[in-house]
Amino acid sequence: MTRRALLVSAVAVAAGAGSSEVTAAATGTAGASATTGQVPSLWAEFGLTPFTHPQIPFVGRAGCHGGAVRLPRRPVVADVRDFGAVADGTTDSAPAINRAIAAAGRAGGGTVSLPAGTFRIDDVIRVGHCNVVLKGAGSGRTTLLATKSLTELIGVYGSRYGGDKSAWSWAGGLIWLAPQARWDSLVSAVRAKAWPFEGWTGNARDEWRPLTAVEPALQGSWTVTVTDPSRLRPGDLVLLRLTDDAEHTLLEHMCGGGPGTEAYVWDDKTKLTSYVPHEWPVRIARVHGGRVTLERPLPLDVRPEWNPQLTTHVAALTGSGVEGLTLEVPELAQQPHLLDKGFNGVSLQCAYDCWVDDVTVRNVDNGFGLVAASACTLRRTRVTGRGAHHPYFCREGSHDNLVEDFTIEARTTPAPSTTQLHGINVEGLSSYNVWSRGVMRTGTFDSHRGLPFANVRTDITIENNGRHGGDASAGPLYGARFAHWNIRVTNGRAGLVRIDGLAPYSATVAISEVTEFDQIDVPDFTGDLHARLELYGRPDAVRPRNLYEAQRELGVGR
Repeated sequence: MTRRALLVSAVAVAAGAGSSEVTAAATGTAGASATTGQVPSLWAEFGLTPFTHPQIPFVGRAGCHGGAVRLPRRPVVADVRDFGAVADGTTDSAPAINRAIAAAGRAGGGTVSLPAGTFRIDDVIRVGHCNVVLKGAGSGRTTLLATKSLTELIGVYGSRYGGDKSAWSWAGGLIWLAPQARWDSLVSAVRAKAWPFEGWTGNARDEWRPLTAVEPALQGSWTVTVTDPSRLRPGDLVLLRLTDDAEHTLLEHMCGGGPGTEAYVWDDKTKLTSYVPHEWPVRIARVHGGRVTLERPLPLDVRPEWNPQLTTHVAALTGSGVEGLTLEVPELAQQPHLLDKGFNGVSLQCAYDCWVDDVTVRNVDNGFGLVAASACTLRRTRVTGRGAHHPYFCREGSHDNLVEDFTIEARTTPAPSTTQLHGINVEGLSSYNVWSRGVMRTGTFDSHRGLPFANVRTDITIENNGRHGGDASAGPLYGARFAHWNIRVTNGRAGLVRIDGLAPYSATVAISEVTEFDQIDVPDFTGDLHARLELYGRPDAVRPRNLYEAQRELGVGR
């Protein structure tokens, strides 16, 4: 049976029910079998075109190892105390922790144990080897007490687009998961004041080579035809590289196409156009002659005018994680907007199939970062303390990530007037990311320009009091196929949650009744946005309650 047929079969009950009352069990919603609800027509339609639905992206494979419920477990190969770490809150244990991590890397991977207690760290904790897990005794038992910012440890980090901004306002972490060679090159560039690109092809976007051209294919295809399969093997991680043309038809396609995108002025959006070529990391599942099957369906069409290629990339970090700890930084006054010193939490960069689980960050400038990271899972994470600039940020072409069971606590001190709070950020052509089962006691759904597309926020309670950012030169707030599904807004503010008047080919389903106040936006594109609004004012009445989980339960593609 084809993937599409399986999906159609799995949602047949919901599709047949239309808007009638049905049980949650009949629509594939876990843990709610005794609760009745209403099935939006969008969900019924989804079963007919699961990988190409115009408003709802297929995100059922988002996250580490396709959204695996059980994260990998690695044997303990090192205890930080054996390398000199002391849980007394005063001894600098960063060198010992980093030595233990490096030893695990040399051993081919494994778990580095951080016992209960408080460890002072005066340097960045670096996870740069594959299959290495830094594991504390739990976020309530193991604390890393950081004393210095990234500015102090590495140096001033300016924006590659000029001005006096600090790039530590959106990059880097005091726990930093990135392949060692990539981390070394980034730090060298910062210290040389040669502000780098941060993604999969190096500081100057020149560290790649072509593997094969790709024949035309449609969005949602799991298999592509290539001209030369000789350098491709199952399990390889490759980049699908798409180059925009002079008419910017690739960017138009990311927005759903049509007269509105054709009329939009793209040429002066210089920050946005610097993000292309578009790079999508994906593993190869199967090679049969010239037919190559991927572990995820194509996120976009593959058209000859975009010179589609499979290419190499810098060495990736895979199979690594951080678990069971709290990172705490000094409770200092928050810096003016975009001048952060870099008291940042956990950052994943050029990482694939990596994870963070049961981790809290306190008093940070920026909390959890996904920077050119793909297929990663952030689970049971929490941002708390004096208040953050970006509690979560997802940028520089980050794709297919899952952030679930997350919490942003209300700030413990008033926000200085010169600061800004964003929330759960997505930008920079990032796509097919999911934020699921969240509690946001502060912040907003920060679509930060840079044309993110095909992202899902679902089953979230939010005090919607943040604002989005983004330069005008970064282009549209939204591309096509944003879905906001079952969102409970506690303060009645519409901004960036109700998006049917802003985002092209979007789905706003089962959100609270809201009104516009504070920051109010207008659509980037003229004409019909082809956006959908269903079950307005009825959060929690919708079935399925969680769009991501419902797609996973269909079981297609696994």
